[in-house]
Amino acid sequence: MNPDESSPDDEKTQQTAAANVIRSQIDTLYTSEVHTEAEAKAQPQQEPSTYHRTHNPHPKPEAEQWKEYHTAWQNYYQKYYENFYTAQAKNPVQALAEKANVTSGQPDVKKEGYFSTQPAESEGPEETPEALSNDQALYELRQKLLGKVQASATKIRKSRHFVPILSAVGVVAIFVFIQYNQVFIANVKAYVSPGSIDPQNIVVDPSSDNVVSQDPRIIIPKINVDVPVTYDIGTDNASQMAAMANGLAHFPVAGASSHPGEIGNTVLAGHSSNDLFDTGDYKFIFAQLDKLVVGDTVYANYKGKRYTYVVTKTQVVRPTDVSALIYPTTKPILTLLTCTPLGTALNRLLVTAEQVSPDPSAAAAAPAQTGPATTSIPGDNGTLFEKLFGGGH
Repeated sequence: MNPDESSPDDEKTQQTAAANVIRSQIDTLYTSEVHTEAEAKAQPQQEPSTYHRTHNPHPKPEAEQWKEYHTAWQNYYQKYYENFYTAQAKNPVQALAEKANVTSGQPDVKKEGYFSTQPAESEGPEETPEALSNDQALYELRQKLLGKVQASATKIRKSRHFVPILSAVGVVAIFVFIQYNQVFIANVKAYVSPGSIDPQNIVVDPSSDNVVSQDPRIIIPKINVDVPVTYDIGTDNASQMAAMANGLAHFPVAGASSHPGEIGNTVLAGHSSNDLFDTGDYKFIFAQLDKLVVGDTVYANYKGKRYTYVVTKTQVVRPTDVSALIYPTTKPILTLLTCTPLGTALNRLLVTAEQVSPDPSAAAAAPAQTGPATTSIPGDNGTLFEKLFGGGH
């Protein structure tokens, strides 16, 4: 038989021998452990060392215990994030409150302890963000948002109040302008030349006897006035206003009905102001008449001849003081009249001038002392509202 070859019986014998060896080793281990425990029981008992650790196997948790474990952790995280987000939501609200207190100049209610109407000493411990529930935080946020919406709505409602106020102001402004426009415009016109002067018509030598156009005119170089005149008209207000729309109006009353070159008083009326809605190009022709002083020169063209007058006095009278125009005289006199103060018809300004050229001693005789009776000096047409509802001057 080949030595390298082994029979099945030999292999079985070897396996049995190996198994026996392993069994003997295991028995040896258990035998030594039993002896060790016996020896330990035989030895006297000793105090356990403080550093001696014992370990008891932990029993396996049951299903209900696992549920309680996970529920505890879920409650922990839920409380943690509730407190966290509540604090985050409350911080901006507190910042806005502190900013509002600083803006209004009031003390910080949180620092001073004025969250309520009670004194700070009587309050309990301050409520922390962690003590607020989620519902409380949401309620506070809703209240803040509601307050902002209400404040915005209040501003909008207040702004709407300006609409009727502005409308009322506009109506009043329009009324004031319609009623008193002549006051505004007249004061502007007082600084603007109301007429145009032809340099050829300005008289340099008052004693010269110049031949001029047949159109009657009054020329006042100082205030740049060159205006036509309508003579021999009625003294009623309608006739006077119609004539003043085209220039100056002759106002012939009994005792003062002369013409240029005649002894007596020649009275000519013109507007210093008139309503903007009235017609005519001469509504402000005498806006600067009050600038004339004693010694100023006035020229009157009448029937192709120029008459020169020098101002001797000025005076202010009431509209009913017609007698101020009527007085005895042996000289040819010229009186220019207009309303004063500017933009009103409260009084009348009279500017009186005496003829110096041609020779006043050669003046024609005064006309007969007859004429229409009147109780007031002409003024203006009145404002638009006075025309609509009655009144006027």
